[in-house]
Amino acid sequence: MTERDAQPTAQRDPAFSQTQGEPEETHNEARQDQPQEAQAEAGQENGAEVSTDAAAAGVPEAAIPELVIISGMSGAGRSTAAKCLEDLGWFVVDNLPPALIPTMVELGARSQGNVARIAVVVDVRGRRFFDNLRESLADLDSRGVTRRIVFLESSDDALVRRFESVRRPHPLQGDGRIVDGIAAERELLRELRGDADLVIDTSSLNVHELRAKMDAQFAGEEEPELRATVMSFGFKYGLPVDADLVADMRFLPNPHWVPELRPYTGLNEEVSAYVFNQPGAKEFLDRYAELLRLIAAGYRREGKRYVTIAIGCTGGKHRSVAVSEKLAARLAAEGVETVVVHRDMGRE
Repeated sequence: MTERDAQPTAQRDPAFSQTQGEPEETHNEARQDQPQEAQAEAGQENGAEVSTDAAAAGVPEAAIPELVIISGMSGAGRSTAAKCLEDLGWFVVDNLPPALIPTMVELGARSQGNVARIAVVVDVRGRRFFDNLRESLADLDSRGVTRRIVFLESSDDALVRRFESVRRPHPLQGDGRIVDGIAAERELLRELRGDADLVIDTSSLNVHELRAKMDAQFAGEEEPELRATVMSFGFKYGLPVDADLVADMRFLPNPHWVPELRPYTGLNEEVSAYVFNQPGAKEFLDRYAELLRLIAAGYRREGKRYVTIAIGCTGGKHRSVAVSEKLAARLAAEGVETVVVHRDMGRE
């Protein structure tokens, strides 16, 4: 099989991310880490090292970057794992041919510390790709490069569901079925899985849970930053599948039955004022915000970085929207990075 050109992550490995409700972004624009002190000895001419001439001229000595190689089954979450490392400050290169990995490390070493950690997503779809990867790993080992292999896998049933949900074929199924492609890829990657330093089974994981596992391995000893998504929704359209916490606003009177408020949403000041002038509304907001502070502290201790708080009412138009806006403002004021999503507003 020929080497493929670099493609956006969401196009190549869509099954895991899209079925979990969180679309992936392209990783071709890699993020660079902050400069670190140089570590490698000058005066060597092998690959990632620089010459003594550069050192004598006052140029910082080359530091060989730390390397993580992400591989695994198609649809198992490689793109999500890569995005997590990118969020942690790693320089992420997607769909890099294995033969070019040593070159990428060498370029990182010449960056004067600007690229201290590199993550490479490797898609091994043919025997030649696998042979090239083995040769590259041997080359890296000879240079003393610190590297880890992260392998993402999932059960056949989970992978089939993910590919069917996005209505895309498995890249190796050819004229056969999805299960045929999965079986072929699993056999092709069997040896690489055995060499992996970290194997993550994503069969029962959503995007947030996979991110939490990656954070636990690569975030270091720093207290993880907590990010919250506050989502309004309508119960008549179903519960959000990715909600960590759910609150029901149907104990408050519905502005839908106030003719002059019915056309508007909870973003309207008059609707919001109506909602929070009802008995129990302000008290709920105060007590729920206090409860979330307690929960957030526990999440941070456990290394959880993402939480989705779902606020529901009947149709997701008035009460849940108004409360979500106020709650998100409270969280943001307390230093929590917060995003507001109104899932069902405008759906009626």
